[in-house]
Amino acid sequence: MTPRRIVPLLLAAFLLIGTAGQAQAAGYRYWSFWDRDGAKWVYATQGPSMAHPSDGDVQGFRFAVSENSGDAAQPRGTADFASICAKTPAEDGTKRVALVLDFGTAPDAPSGETPPAPRTACARVSPDATTADALAAVAGPLRYNTTALLCAIAGYPKSGCGEQVSRTEKKQYSTAAPEAAEDKGDEDGPSIGLYAGIAVVAALAGAATWQARRRRNATR
Repeated sequence: MTPRRIVPLLLAAFLLIGTAGQAQAAGYRYWSFWDRDGAKWVYATQGPSMAHPSDGDVQGFRFAVSENSGDAAQPRGTADFASICAKTPAEDGTKRVALVLDFGTAPDAPSGETPPAPRTACARVSPDATTADALAAVAGPLRYNTTALLCAIAGYPKSGCGEQVSRTEKKQYSTAAPEAAEDKGDEDGPSIGLYAGIAVVAALAGAATWQARRRRNATR
């Protein structure tokens, strides 16, 4: 392999690494859904329209920008059923669900919008009600898209639904506040393309060094 061939291949490999890095940086602005498990938040495995909480459950929603469930920001503030539902007594034939609603921070907000202050609510609903039913009872209006993705709680945000943000924008967005569990980071890790690009660069650099030594030895 001649140096003239190696240079273009090296450039292509560097472009591959750059592209892979940019793909990893993609972020989305959306409402994440959480279940309270003891003293910690757990990312919900079902959507709010499919989940059927029990009496005494605590569930949370957080509006933020994140890449995936691994780095999603958790709800902030009080997450104790007794405190949230203290003024909502139990009634026969109903269940109570404590909800933590975190509208996020100003950097997370869509352009031109200001997030409302975080708040809690206690929903008293029928025993067979879903989380979506409980949410609608205390935090309407809700907005969904055509695929049933929750887009807005209490009318926030006014528009948009899970839209992708640019790499530059994403650097400005906040994650969980100090009182929330620490950020787990990107669980997906570097992409295969990134590792492949690094391997190509290393291999081609080694080939270039070997060729240069061979040419010097041949001229001696």
